[in-house]
Amino acid sequence: MDPGVPETPTRREQPRPSRRLRKGMYILPSLFTTANMAAGYYAILQVTHALPSEPWHYDYAAKAIGFAVLFDGLDGRIARMTHTSSDFGKELDSLADIIAFGVAPAMLAWMWGFRQLPAALSSPEIVTKLVQFGAIASFLFLMAGASRLARFNISSNPQPSNPGRPGKKYFVGMPIPAGAGVVAAMVHFSGGDPISSWWTALTWLLMLVALAYLMVSTWRFYSFKDIDFRSRQRFQLIIVFGALFAAIWFFSQKVLFVIALLYMFSGVLWRLQWIFRRKRNPPPPPAYKEASQTS
Repeated sequence: MDPGVPETPTRREQPRPSRRLRKGMYILPSLFTTANMAAGYYAILQVTHALPSEPWHYDYAAKAIGFAVLFDGLDGRIARMTHTSSDFGKELDSLADIIAFGVAPAMLAWMWGFRQLPAALSSPEIVTKLVQFGAIASFLFLMAGASRLARFNISSNPQPSNPGRPGKKYFVGMPIPAGAGVVAAMVHFSGGDPISSWWTALTWLLMLVALAYLMVSTWRFYSFKDIDFRSRQRFQLIIVFGALFAAIWFFSQKVLFVIALLYMFSGVLWRLQWIFRRKRNPPPPPAYKEASQTS
């Protein structure tokens, strides 16, 4: 063969490892989704093993849900960074979310908040009613979370009904991982010790109903999807997240409790701000709109 002419690569010499690597990259997000599902399953096991003399199982379940929130955030971001998003991954992620952020926190909320109420704190009838209504409130949380996931899956580009620039900056309704995070943060803040007073159980019941409403509402919540670590401010972002993780590591109970409540009430504050802004600047009447269009 002429040495001046380069050899053409044969079929065996073609870069097959790169294709195999490309196919293997699709498994990486699914591994984090599987870890999310495993954390939810572990939380359910811990809830079923909890006894009045062993309340730390509730705290273990809350920590497992917290890790599930972390895994859920990583699998989506890794899929977007590696361009390996797929319909299979989306469906698997939704099913994992139902387990980790629907069934597990609903069981934890009922067992921790109502099931182990001491009968001696008031009349047995009141305790029985609290346990029954607590089960209903926990189911409302589960049903609202499932509805939230279904609405998110069928919406290609959901837009909030309240004012705001369209895009990926906001969620429409409170996401189900955030709702589960609130439940886990409450339990972790107590160290796993179950509720022992009827008025605290009543407050917890109202909290679950409020979380269910926020998940099925059209109120907007910040999505954190516009954070780009490849931007010029990536060093500042690394410092901020590093400080946040350090605070969670050393003061996990208080920091996670504050973060969960702040995120929950952020949607409420944005909604109130929109209501006040709409009262100050009401929309023009329909007659004015028709006149402006004809002119």
